[in-house]
Amino acid sequence: MSEPNLVEDQEARYGLTERFKEFVLNVWAFCEKVPNTSTGRNVVFQLTKSASSTGANFRAAFRARSDKEYLAKLGIAEEEGDETCYWLDLARFYKKWEPIHKEANQLYQEADQLTAIIVSMMKRKKESLK
Repeated sequence: MSEPNLVEDQEARYGLTERFKEFVLNVWAFCEKVPNTSTGRNVVFQLTKSASSTGANFRAAFRARSDKEYLAKLGIAEEEGDETCYWLDLARFYKKWEPIHKEANQLYQEADQLTAIIVSMMKRKKESLK
């Protein structure tokens, strides 16, 4: 029997799949608080898509059939995580949304950390393939 993959072991140890799921659910709850204006609807649409895609692609990476597919799924998760940071960054500085700035900032911090974790996992995997 082969040794467990370091990346998979780290994912299991830190419960990252659950952390991503909790993050997405928190983003959805936040989106319920965004004002129902044309701007708000656009941000909610973009934010729910990008946050959900981050979690979905992170999860899919662990079902990858090859290292190339694994890295591709993590790459998509990284891009979507960065996009999520972008929308949350806008929300936390939009003056008309001051009542939700604190929550947007907390979600931004989590999105940034999760995206950094994905980048780290990709780097580690690429190093192991050399």
